[in-house]
Amino acid sequence: MKRAVHNVLLLLVLISGVIVGAISTIATDLASAQTGQPQVFVAKIDDAVTPVTARYIKRAINRAEDRNAAALVITMNTPGGLGSAMDDIVDDILKSTVPVVVYVSPVNARAASAGVFITYAANIAVMAPGTNIGSASPIMEGTTGSVTSDETLKKKVMNDAIARITNLANLRGRNADWAVTAVRDAANITADQALSLGVINLIEPDLPSLLNAIDGMNVTTASGPVTLHTAGAAVTTIDLRLFERFLLVLANPTLAYLLVSFGLIGIYLELSHPGISIPGLFGGIALILGLLGLGGLPVTWAGLGLILLSFVLFIVDLFVPSFGILTIAGLASFLIGSNILIADGSPDGLDIPRHIIWTMTGCLAATAIFLGMFVLRGQYWRKKSGKAAMIGRVGTATTALNPAGMVYVFGEYWQATTSGESVEAGSNVMVDAIDGLRMRVHPVTVGQPPDPRAVGDRRTVIPVR
Repeated sequence: MKRAVHNVLLLLVLISGVIVGAISTIATDLASAQTGQPQVFVAKIDDAVTPVTARYIKRAINRAEDRNAAALVITMNTPGGLGSAMDDIVDDILKSTVPVVVYVSPVNARAASAGVFITYAANIAVMAPGTNIGSASPIMEGTTGSVTSDETLKKKVMNDAIARITNLANLRGRNADWAVTAVRDAANITADQALSLGVINLIEPDLPSLLNAIDGMNVTTASGPVTLHTAGAAVTTIDLRLFERFLLVLANPTLAYLLVSFGLIGIYLELSHPGISIPGLFGGIALILGLLGLGGLPVTWAGLGLILLSFVLFIVDLFVPSFGILTIAGLASFLIGSNILIADGSPDGLDIPRHIIWTMTGCLAATAIFLGMFVLRGQYWRKKSGKAAMIGRVGTATTALNPAGMVYVFGEYWQATTSGESVEAGSNVMVDAIDGLRMRVHPVTVGQPPDPRAVGDRRTVIPVR
């Protein structure tokens, strides 16, 4: 009862916290609206661009539009990311009725790869001192099977990226020539160079300076021309929601890879020893979470397919006498698939460390060897129960066997027939075979075995495996 009350109180506290946070946000927005103070919202991209990032930016733009904000500032520090997520962000910025400012910050930040396209899509592009922008060459994910088709596809992707960045440059009045160089040759420049080349509009050291500098500028949004009024604006930061943070954690390539690997190992253990439940339950959950994380990364289908194939080979090896050949092939498939799982040329931080791959391959090999030892032990160990366990047991003849009679073996009375000379009552006999409900025995000269019903006998315990 006390525990139930405690849980209810804890739930009420959490709900109250959410309500208070929501009321505080609404109150801030209303206060700004009533005083006529301009409001600026701030969103942050501080890692690789993923579908979670795209959903977060879309929510920030919608929030700014709902509040009639003076502007939305996106502070950005990214090595790049998934092309589809970048396209979604660019589309949302172009469709925004609120001016969008992309601010590459803080010092030592970068707008690489997808970050270049997002910067070019903004109404106003600003960089902090000591930052850089560039390296926007598109990444090829996977192969198509032939050198000729690969080269053709690369040209198509490259030309498409050049056309898109050129359109953005012309739309926002920025340097199109350098943009093409960034895509085709992976050019990279500093903030000072970007300003002199007309890639960005301003260099500002911090957010307050930026808001003062862009005050009074005229930009064109999806709804038409807008004059910015941002000096002295109330700044509201739009944070990631708890679930979005969770998804971003899953989008870490190393974590997603480990979840998929351990998930498949758990399912492998469950299929090899049905009924344990815990490995299968853990494996299923981990596999789903891992695939969810990989869904936001530049993953090659070939790599993921080889990893899944490896576990198919492991499972088949449990039921087919391949003498370990399928397991060895599975380990090779897992190792190759792990190394090509993340597409070549992916942004920094999206690759899986080699020592993690080798460690997981070693764990998988150890698991396979461990299960193989259990299988071999099950094949060669003597049976511990049933009729097979009676063979070789020593019992006592309760009646004379000439040649048939009764014997007492392993705590039970059996009809028996001697396979040799006759046996006197009370003599020791050993079981040779069991035919239906009758034993075949022969006399032995050993000491009288203890009655297992009267004393504990380890030989009578049937171990449970």
